[in-house]
Amino acid sequence: MKSKIVVAGSLGIVACAAHAQSSVTLYGLMDAGISYVNHASNGQGGSSHLFKFDDGVIQGNRWGMRGQEDLGGGLAAIFTLEGGFGVGNGTLSQGGALFGRQAFVGLSKSNIGALTFGRQYSFSTDYISKYAAGGQTVGNYAFRMNDVDQLTSSRINNAIKFSSADFAGLTFGAMYGFSNSTEFAGNPTTTVNGQTVQGSSRTFSFGANYAHGPFSMGAAYTDIHYPNAATPSFPVMIANVNTFGQKDLRTIGVGARYAFGAAMVFGNWTNTRFEGLQGQVSRFNNYEIDGKYAFTPALFAGLAYTFSKLTGSATGRWNQVSGIVDYALSKRTDIYALAVFQKASGSNNGVPVQAEIGSSSSFFGNSGTGTSNQIATRVGMRVRF
Repeated sequence: MKSKIVVAGSLGIVACAAHAQSSVTLYGLMDAGISYVNHASNGQGGSSHLFKFDDGVIQGNRWGMRGQEDLGGGLAAIFTLEGGFGVGNGTLSQGGALFGRQAFVGLSKSNIGALTFGRQYSFSTDYISKYAAGGQTVGNYAFRMNDVDQLTSSRINNAIKFSSADFAGLTFGAMYGFSNSTEFAGNPTTTVNGQTVQGSSRTFSFGANYAHGPFSMGAAYTDIHYPNAATPSFPVMIANVNTFGQKDLRTIGVGARYAFGAAMVFGNWTNTRFEGLQGQVSRFNNYEIDGKYAFTPALFAGLAYTFSKLTGSATGRWNQVSGIVDYALSKRTDIYALAVFQKASGSNNGVPVQAEIGSSSSFFGNSGTGTSNQIATRVGMRVRF
């Protein structure tokens, strides 16, 4: 249930009366629970098991407001301000930004689309996340390591974005994120004589989605030039493997799903290319297949498998299986139990590849020296408001 503040008014000008109606919606989400992982780096060159309070797992914690003002003729002014936070300690997420999840303003026109300006999601998140276990069932433990393929945390600063209206099931869009630097294409962060000079990042993204009856599919492309120079930066590490992707982070993805009765099958493929400042190139391919079944309107279970392979200047392979059981206590509140197993293989310069579950290294981090797998379990609850 969302709290709404609605303001309506009218203004008469000469003999004409223009009626404008505006609304502001306050909303949020909180997720918290207890997690366990069998192998986590202990900071002393080894690996230990870890019990922890964890939050923002099945979905990231957030609070925000969105508004719309009717300007007449199907035209409306719109805005969204959304911040992330930690339930465990109350601190702000996304590098401490007050509205680090989203902050944009723009215009929308019925039967055409919306043009918006600000910090916004790339189309890799908009159009591919819903075809992943991370977006449908298991949440952030199921997304790829450090979200390098941009499926969940791909927020672009200084962006202009066009998102189309629905044309018989087809939606599409494009965006450009300015570097806001005299170097239009961006430039790397550098350190000279012990002094760090902040660089700048440029991004462009586009995609399309089609839905008809029980079938839908989407595709998207996102290119981030100098990802480490963004604020906050886009990670290019995969577990303990340095991809050297400081110059360019480019990802393309395709996803689809089909629903029949109480069941749904879905999946996606993403290809991420890392380019280093000295010309290193690596490619990260991910193949994911998922299923979901609703036993009752309140109870569902999900199962997913992902195979990931890194080739080029850096190499590695990861196999991951994840599952969840979720029970809705109400329309706003649910409880759940989930488990994820990940196995890594391969080595780089004699260093074995490690496992790392989750879209952020802040969840568990690497599996630690001498281990190549992680098993994570969790019980938690989520409340929407």
